[in-house]
Amino acid sequence: MLLLSIKYLADRLNAHFKNSYELNEDIVVVSNLMENDGSAVPSTNNKVVVFLANMEKDTMPKQKVNHVGSNRVAITNAPIYLNLSIVIAANFTGANYLEALKFISTAITFFQHQPVFNHENSPDLPPNIEKLILEIENIPRQDLSSMWSMFGAKYIPSIVYRVRMVTINSNAVLAQHSIVNQPQPQLEKLR
Repeated sequence: MLLLSIKYLADRLNAHFKNSYELNEDIVVVSNLMENDGSAVPSTNNKVVVFLANMEKDTMPKQKVNHVGSNRVAITNAPIYLNLSIVIAANFTGANYLEALKFISTAITFFQHQPVFNHENSPDLPPNIEKLILEIENIPRQDLSSMWSMFGAKYIPSIVYRVRMVTINSNAVLAQHSIVNQPQPQLEKLR
């Protein structure tokens, strides 16, 4: 689900950029900014980069009951609902810095216009994703500095979004139980 969710959002943003600026090539990539050895990822130069910054579990009930048939019930673990923090960063440097500002502004406008992706407004949303809800995360300056240090990079024009309701569901059955049907008491008709 993580891959599908982030890739879907990146693909939608990329299609918007292509349409808005009549681009022939992809401008959005899902990637780290830095390699493990500390060098820059070459394929992210002059691109809008989307990457995962954090995941948090959203609290929900521990078990889920699914009806299997008319007289059987399956008990499964409840799905895990995750909130993702994704970074959308415009990796344009030097003389292309103004392009970075243009693309970040356009990305913000796009997600302001459509902050919710569901099957009604986005028929191409993968069937196993119910919905994605995006909210801008405000990060204090000190935390922002720590975040970019953690990524091993210097700050570039970017925005962090919280993506709600990414669901991971194993659908593994923990137990099955019979449903006991109790006879209904019959009431005498009033005359």
